[in-house]
Amino acid sequence: MDYRKQKMPVLFLAILFLGLCFQLPLQTIAHLPVNQTVYVGEQVNFNLNMPKALAQNIKFNVEGLKPASFSAGDVTPVAATPGELEVQVKLFGVIPLKRMILSVVPEVRVIPGGQAIGVMVESQGVMVVGRSAIQDQRGVRHNPAAEAGVEIGDVLLKIDGREVETEQQVRDLVNEAGEQGKVLALELRRKGSDKNYQIKVKPIFCNETKRYRIGMFVRDSTAGVGTMTFFDPKTKAYGALGHIISDIDTGQPINLARGKIIGAAIQGIRAGKRGEPGEKIGMFDHRGDIVGNITKNTNCGIYGQLQNTPHNFYSSEAIPVATAQQVKEGPAEIYTVLEGNKIEKFSIEILKINTNARADGKGLVIKITDPKLLQKTGGIIQGMSGSPIIQDNKLVGAVTHVFVNDPTRGYGVLAEWMLYDSGTFPKHLSDRNFKEFDARGTVACIHWQKFKF
Repeated sequence: MDYRKQKMPVLFLAILFLGLCFQLPLQTIAHLPVNQTVYVGEQVNFNLNMPKALAQNIKFNVEGLKPASFSAGDVTPVAATPGELEVQVKLFGVIPLKRMILSVVPEVRVIPGGQAIGVMVESQGVMVVGRSAIQDQRGVRHNPAAEAGVEIGDVLLKIDGREVETEQQVRDLVNEAGEQGKVLALELRRKGSDKNYQIKVKPIFCNETKRYRIGMFVRDSTAGVGTMTFFDPKTKAYGALGHIISDIDTGQPINLARGKIIGAAIQGIRAGKRGEPGEKIGMFDHRGDIVGNITKNTNCGIYGQLQNTPHNFYSSEAIPVATAQQVKEGPAEIYTVLEGNKIEKFSIEILKINTNARADGKGLVIKITDPKLLQKTGGIIQGMSGSPIIQDNKLVGAVTHVFVNDPTRGYGVLAEWMLYDSGTFPKHLSDRNFKEFDARGTVACIHWQKFKF
């Protein structure tokens, strides 16, 4: 009898068994974020949710910690001093599995927001939000812009070498050139790109509007109602919305030229339902104490500085901002305004945490559980963007999007990511590339309030 043939199935089954045993831990490690953050004085915790018997075989080597080597199932060391540490993850302490960077930073405390705010943004140039054929005096239809290659979402930067900033400026330059029989030289930036291109178009007299046009709709500014997420009393810096401001027609992120926020009062609520997101109906309050600029428009929110410290808080106590690893599934609360400027607290549940979704800002899946909020709004509605999420007396995130087919659920952004984008963390940690996010199947929860050329 050939004993080697008898041993082969046993060996195969043993290898298969070991592979199945380590499949879960290997998948868990593969999904760990490459960059993680911990506060000075806190234990390093990589959140490996696996049986202790398996966790003991996963070794972490971190130069700069004491001890520098430990198992996933051990009591983890404390991060004592600020800095960046390299983490090597190994199976049995020998087989390399993953390399990560651990950033140790001082704890950050902010005052949670919840205030309704009016958001006003002006873009660099003017965005093309539509195209429209022009009927001339003979009844013939033309579209010079479309024929020259202009696409919806492109940004018009210059006309005949002059920078354009407003819709009225474009209207006047086009009409003036048409009256003089001139051909216009336009410089535009292609949507989703940083590359500019030039075209030439000749304005055509429009029989409908009785002026010269080139066949496109443009927009130079956007305004809407959202919610402030946090305020730093030391620097007067704020964060709000939790997502990027995009053009309502094209979905293209707005290249910020300038912007400001002011206080807002909520006048009414239109409840949401399946397939039809609800909204807050608000009015800008120019006499309020919330006035500030907008210096950043990123995938994780808008940021700037207030002129004064607001008086309207749910609580004026500064609380810690949770790192992504400190957030857990389970009960939490949000602060938001449903009437006037009164900030109220409502219960929610964090259903899922995705620490690898930083590029699109959708790190949390949340569900509204508060009976009063569900009765009043039907769930998450437009205007709630930026409503702070509180868990264990820490700011853990902000409401950002509603699921179109289930308004009780939606997305949130992790508060740690907002700190990175706000510049609160050291610059070398905050710098990163901002990518356009995909919002299919969700609606950003800010309520936004065209001109023909």
